[in-house]
Amino acid sequence: MNIQIFGKPKCFETKKAERYFKERRIKYQYIDLDKYGMSNGEYKNIRAGVGSLDELIDEKSKAYEACFIKYLASKEAVEEKLLENQTLFKTPIVRNGKKVTVGYKPEIWKEWE
Repeated sequence: MNIQIFGKPKCFETKKAERYFKERRIKYQYIDLDKYGMSNGEYKNIRAGVGSLDELIDEKSKAYEACFIKYLASKEAVEEKLLENQTLFKTPIVRNGKKVTVGYKPEIWKEWE
């Protein structure tokens, strides 16, 4: 199992995900989206695993309103804005190879063990 957790340092859900894997002694790699971000290739793999662009966007974040995401016409423009401002990602994004979850999903992670 090769777990990656993409998250934000102040996100409560991300901390819960980290605790879940620590308690089960499962090694994981934490990537701070605020500090390091996500590469274009990682984004494409995660998007393919999730299936929907809408599931990746945190509509409750302050950046969502500031970037006027809901007024952008094309999906390409939304993706470009999302990669520019990665605080728009809903976190945690947990990846195990090609399998991806967005948010706190222990019931799915249990299947991965």
